[in-house]
Amino acid sequence: MRIVAGEAKGRRLKSPPGAATRPMMDRVKEAIFSSLGAAVDGARVLDLYAGSGGLGLEALSRGAASATFVEWRREVARVLRANIEAVGLGGTVVAEKVEDHLRRPGSPVDLAFVDPPYALALPSVEQVLALLVGRLAAGAIVVLHRRTGTGDPVLPPGLVTTGRRRYGDAEVTMLTKEER
Repeated sequence: MRIVAGEAKGRRLKSPPGAATRPMMDRVKEAIFSSLGAAVDGARVLDLYAGSGGLGLEALSRGAASATFVEWRREVARVLRANIEAVGLGGTVVAEKVEDHLRRPGSPVDLAFVDPPYALALPSVEQVLALLVGRLAAGAIVVLHRRTGTGDPVLPPGLVTTGRRRYGDAEVTMLTKEER
């Protein structure tokens, strides 16, 4: 696993030992960031279910202003902190469950990555999206990464689907918060 482009291009990221995470393939990451384009520049990023931090760190490498990584598993959060330090572009780790983090007030974000474990049930994904919508700035983009064939989440008011792509057993859905 590595940073694909930008200031930290080529830097390798460590993975937590065992099967604690499911790192995203580089080609999927490249496709996501290609579709995001200039939306990453200066963005305030929220990386939910951060794992080793590949998505948030890629965003920082490509010009995001800040990134908050939410990861509740201690051993994974340790590796995440080491990756943030090794890449050297900053970032804040919040070591708590995603739902708990989203229930508290926080600063608005422009770009959110929602990359839950494949085993997370659809109602739980829907709950996370419902909590997340209150944290999104107008026009914010949400990148949802799930296993293909697990069903489409019912979106909360204010979020609309703007794209969907399949990559083998992975599906990436792009959502946007409507501007009001």
